Amino acid sequence: MPKRPPPNTFRVFGRAPVAETRRIVEILRTETVGGFLLVAAAVVAVIVANSPLREGYETLRDTAVGYAPWHLDLTLGQWAADGLLAVFFFLVGLELKREIVAGQLRSPRTALVPVLAAVGGVVVPALIYLAVNRGGPGAGGWATPTATDIAFAVAVLAVVGSRLPAALRLFLLTLAVVDDLIAIVIIAAVYTEQVQWVPLGLAAIPLAVFAFVAHRYSDWLARQGWAAWAVLLPLGIACWALVHASGIHATIAGVLLGFAVPVHRGDLAHRFEHRFRPLSAGFAVPVFAFFAAGVTLGGAAEIAATFTDPIALGVIAGLLLGKPIGILGATWLTVRLTRSSLDPSVRWSDLAGVALLAGIGFTVSLLVAELSFADAASLMHAKAAILLASTVAAVGAGAFLARQNRRYAVSGSAR
Repeated sequence: MPKRPPPNTFRVFGRAPVAETRRIVEILRTETVGGFLLVAAAVVAVIVANSPLREGYETLRDTAVGYAPWHLDLTLGQWAADGLLAVFFFLVGLELKREIVAGQLRSPRTALVPVLAAVGGVVVPALIYLAVNRGGPGAGGWATPTATDIAFAVAVLAVVGSRLPAALRLFLLTLAVVDDLIAIVIIAAVYTEQVQWVPLGLAAIPLAVFAFVAHRYSDWLARQGWAAWAVLLPLGIACWALVHASGIHATIAGVLLGFAVPVHRGDLAHRFEHRFRPLSAGFAVPVFAFFAAGVTLGGAAEIAATFTDPIALGVIAGLLLGKPIGILGATWLTVRLTRSSLDPSVRWSDLAGVALLAGIGFTVSLLVAELSFADAASLMHAKAAILLASTVAAVGAGAFLARQNRRYAVSGSAR
């Protein structure tokens, strides 16, 4: 039996309100399906990239489509990374705002653990990567192993963890949302070479109009399904195009637009989540994975060269060691220094499994790798390492959490 904390001690991972729990469950169900589609798309990409269809795959990925004068003559792979992932990051912005306004991040004390855990899960992998690549040509890719793929991780947790405490799912989701926010800041601050201030300033106009309309007419937009597509979508596309033209990664526009949606006024935020989450999980992210995960492995000598490259070693060590050490260490320090205690329903061994599960980098790691490495060989090595580390984290964490799940099932302690 878990040891019960003293009275009046703040409990970490306590039960969330019923409405919040139901919302989280709905999100996780969609992310679970998206996780399976994401894995399927990545597997297909790897198979195709190592088959006679490789040239056709590369030709499709590198086919340019778009209007050049507006800087929109992008390849299909770039459209997937810059355009489709903007839908994913729109939901990240929307979810983050909801968490700050009405969710787990509303209370500073409740938010402290997942926020610091996310920070630890970013800092430690980055330091490990830099230690492996110190002074080398790959040092600039330090942010590659710092991300957690929520869809992939939740899919694993859904398969093996039906009896695990519900608080763990909430912790994983909140952790991943904060993790994505940190990744967004890194992308904006580190991977923007030169800012074009005129289009960036112009992007503020459709963003401001979007925010005004969304807040002023939220009830009408929620009732009239066509209105958001007819009014808000063009404004969103204009904001995205101008942010892209400014030199800042266009997914940042998705985050800003998500933040512009009201949470308390009307039912607009909930309806947007209901409409866009299936589009993101079922189409946008899997298509990006299909174009990004096509790693050509080659023969035994090439595979050996790939996984002895400091870039690949840094990514693997960062995801498999840095993520769990950073998350679990930051959580332990926070609980210890704030004199808090774990809720009786949660064990440290459960948290260790979730921390290992957070080593599934995938979507955002692949995006950061594409922004980090201009050299084709380095990019392929980084992507191969991401795929390997994410697979090992999924299998390892899945096996460990399945064992924990069986223990809960035997003891009859359903959560």
